[in-house]
Amino acid sequence: MRNSQDFIRSLPDAGFRSRKPAKFWQKLHIDATLLVLLLTLIGAGSLVLYSASNESIDLVYRQLSRLGAGLLLMCVIAQIHPNTLRRWTPWCYLLGTGLLIAVLVMGINAKGAQRWLAIPGLPRFQPSEIMKLAVPMMISWFIAQRPVPPRFLSILCSLVLIGIVVTLVALQPDLGTSLLIGSAGIIVLFLAGLPFAYIASFIALSIPAAFVMWSFFMHDYQRQRVLTFINPQQDPLGAGWNIIQSTTAIGSGGLHGKGWLNGTQSHLDFLPESSTDFIIAVLAEEFGMIGVLCLLVLYLSILVRGFYISVNAQDTYSRLLSGAITYTFFVYIFVNIGMVSGLLPVVGVPLPLVSYGGTSVVTLLAGFGILMSISTHRKLLTH
Repeated sequence: MRNSQDFIRSLPDAGFRSRKPAKFWQKLHIDATLLVLLLTLIGAGSLVLYSASNESIDLVYRQLSRLGAGLLLMCVIAQIHPNTLRRWTPWCYLLGTGLLIAVLVMGINAKGAQRWLAIPGLPRFQPSEIMKLAVPMMISWFIAQRPVPPRFLSILCSLVLIGIVVTLVALQPDLGTSLLIGSAGIIVLFLAGLPFAYIASFIALSIPAAFVMWSFFMHDYQRQRVLTFINPQQDPLGAGWNIIQSTTAIGSGGLHGKGWLNGTQSHLDFLPESSTDFIIAVLAEEFGMIGVLCLLVLYLSILVRGFYISVNAQDTYSRLLSGAITYTFFVYIFVNIGMVSGLLPVVGVPLPLVSYGGTSVVTLLAGFGILMSISTHRKLLTH
């Protein structure tokens, strides 16, 4: 009997629960599945970018250097425990808000917008991109410390935190980015179990809010984008040119496409912003519907992995934040494809990790670093 009891005591955790041996990637705090999917997307995006930029290898090298910096930052963030990220969250929000105020005071003005900030010793950057992560982090931090589903006061305080940042970004002006940041914060509230009554009220209030924005806050060029979305043929050689050429490129690709480097709309300079906002039109023209479907499957795989990480997260902050990051990634994809295909107004949202970009690329990969941190720092126990 004593020998049997000694044997039982020698078993780990006496409850027949044992910790799984850490895998190689787990020790490095890298989610291997997510990493492979991201690298595949980056590789495919680089091929399309080379064609979309009229075979400019220099532009591809610049993009790869930014992607390299983003991947390095992703790996660094993945090493940080989610508890540490949670403690840093309020300070990140305050720092980002301070940078947004600095942009309005002494930011760099380009093409009628004051969105960039230049700090000595650093390349110029857009603080609004940082807030795409800081806002969902802050709302997740705030909600995680209170009962869920959130009550009225918690919802009101969260909306104030979101509204401060959205207003500062809209004043730059950058309506597209402000709406994306706002949606990232609202997504956290939705994931926390926002009551249906509040959702219905929000939808009801959106109509008069849209009227107020149209009348008092939107600039002339922003109103023109909405009118062009409704009827692009009213000014086919002006405001409607972009969307007309984009849909033409998408339709001309057919099922199989014209082949890599053989797109006419982009290579003959009919398609504007072919390496940034409208790059999926280049993909559709050269690789056809099959190429677009392959890209969508790749995006879907990344989204599924992100939601898997969110579902298996072990605390409220991690679940809300990982879910919000994944949903926000979906919003970027949906808005860009909807914009390019004429289903949404043109708002200047790049296609994630495919379009040419600077701060936005690094911010996206930093978000995936947070997902990897949440995925690899959770305790793995089996019965």
